[in-house]
Parts: sequence; structure tokens; C-alpha cells
Amino acid sequence: QVQLVESGGGLVQAGDSLRLSCAASGRTFENYAVGWFRQAPGKEREFVAGISWSGDGTEYADSVKERFNISRDNTKKTVYLQMNSLKAEDTAVYYCAAVSSGETILLSPSLYNYWGQGTQVTVPS
Repeated sequence: QVQLVESGGGLVQAGDSLRLSCAASGRTFENYAVGWFRQAPGKEREFVAGISWSGDGTEYADSVKERFNISRDNTKKTVYLQMNSLKAEDTAVYYCAAVSSGETILLSPSLYNYWGQGTQVTVPS
């Protein structure tokens, strides 16, 4: 019903910045909250940041607070993740996901219905 495509990943040095994009298409509705998750080799998916439908509500994992910023443009059906001061421990495949929870931000990946294919972010140590 909803297709999500991430872009913007790459290899950057520690301290650099990247902006990831998550573009939605297909049958979308005006109530999707969106989360960014990441998964490193040998690790489970972890919540990174989430944003409510209106964009007024945001949540961040402690590990990325004050470094990452999530935003959205519903006209473009795109959610962004601005990542600053990147560290080696940020290396992972980053996924965006959507769920029709409106203004409620959900933290568990199991609660999300739609997922993108992921984009690799690599920060060498």
C-alpha cells in the first residue's frame, strides 16, 4: 500500500554530516507517523528518531539526541534525518518506517507496518 525509499547514505568521516531522505509513494493517508531505525551487523534494529504526522512531535534515542534532527514535508511526502557530528558507532543500515498512529510516535520496530529498503551509513573509526 505504501512504498518507502531511503536515500542519502554514504561513507563519511567522523564529525561530518549527512541528510537521509525517506520518500513515500502509493496509497498514503494523512495520519502516518514515521520512524528512523538502524541496524548494525550482529545487532537488532534500534529506534533512532520518530516524528508525528503533523511534525510537531519528535522523539530521539539517547545516543543521537542533539546530534540528529528529524523533520518532514508532507507536501513532498518525504521525511528527513539530518545527522551531524557522526561517530563510528553510527555506522549501520538506516531504515525508515511508517505506521498510521497519527500524533503518537511508536518506538518499537514491530509496530511499524511499512519499511524501506535501507541506506548504508558508514563512519570509519
